[in-house]
Amino acid sequence: MYNFALAFLICAIAYIIGEYVSTITKAWIPSVFVTAVVLLLGYWTVIPKEVVTDAGLIPFANTIGIYLLITHMGTVISVKQLREQWRTVVICLAGLAGMCLIGYFVGSIFIEKELIIAGLPPLTGGIVAATTMQTAATKAGLEVAAVFAIAMYCVQGFAGYPLTAICLQKYGRSLLKDLRSGKTVLTEKQKEEMYKVGMTVVVDDSKTKRLLPRIPDKWNTPIVMLGKLGLIAYFASLLGTVVPIANHLNGAIWALLLGILFTYIGFLDTNLLNRANSYQITMFALMMYVFDGLKDCTPEMLKSIIGPMVLLIVIGVVGMGVFAFIIAKILKMNFYLAFANGLTALYGFPCDAIITESTCKALGANDEERAYLMSKMFPSMITGGFITVTITSVIIAGIFADILLGM
Repeated sequence: MYNFALAFLICAIAYIIGEYVSTITKAWIPSVFVTAVVLLLGYWTVIPKEVVTDAGLIPFANTIGIYLLITHMGTVISVKQLREQWRTVVICLAGLAGMCLIGYFVGSIFIEKELIIAGLPPLTGGIVAATTMQTAATKAGLEVAAVFAIAMYCVQGFAGYPLTAICLQKYGRSLLKDLRSGKTVLTEKQKEEMYKVGMTVVVDDSKTKRLLPRIPDKWNTPIVMLGKLGLIAYFASLLGTVVPIANHLNGAIWALLLGILFTYIGFLDTNLLNRANSYQITMFALMMYVFDGLKDCTPEMLKSIIGPMVLLIVIGVVGMGVFAFIIAKILKMNFYLAFANGLTALYGFPCDAIITESTCKALGANDEERAYLMSKMFPSMITGGFITVTITSVIIAGIFADILLGM
């Protein structure tokens, strides 16, 4: 009875439950949190642990899917918006510094040092940091620390999802208050720019100046759009091998940068995956790939290390919050947005995109309000995810791995 089609249906149902709960709670409970809980409980009971693989989503999601989606992100973020994200970079670096420093020195009072060293890099990032620490701990003969690193990666999002939702809700409501009261007045140029950031609202940009001539609509089919997106993703994958930006990273950052560049010159259409009617299925596959990491988190694993893990998460997040608050004050940046940027370390891309989009959808009363919120939140959240998870966490993991091996 069980086959690839039923496996796909199970994944879809878990995803739908998450979206439904997020909608009825107006994104106070984010969809990614609910879907993760549903799948984790399912893995412990009735859902096969290989359900995502059996559904055929893994081969697509962890290869071309991730590159298409990240390149697509470049088609909804302008060069101007990217230049404005220097504050986000500073905030994220400060937040991670606070997490590591306070997590290490304060955590050492309550938690064994090898667990802190193995757990902090996964807390600051994603699977690369987690596997780096797992490998280092295994080589050092620290089996509990190796399990601790992977468990931290599996469950850190459960702290990050709701905290981020609360921060974005607070920030979004303050933005809407000013907009609705007339304190914030949008110009026509601002409206044109902000609609380009809308993830699901495709606007007419036929009058926008482009360096390259526009392909006539009758020839610019969804497959042509996807082909162009695939070409840029291919360039990004090559550059990731030949010109790595940080350590041994793949071409993820190049995909974002090239997406922005080739949209600016007019080769790629704005909001391309939505124009090609492919955004939702691509995001669905990628989210299932992320949640597939929960299958290795067993009740026994959690039970053995739940105390130190929860304590380290709390101490680390508090450290991040303290540093984010200080830097936000210095840079005159909204604390809720600053803290949300730092919290991307606990889940990264694409969860940052999903939480931001669902929050803007829930808060905005119309397309203009939703586009305005997206223009204020989305670029910084995406930038934050790449700074924390894709770049900095890998560097931190390399440093902490050396420390662990030297113990």
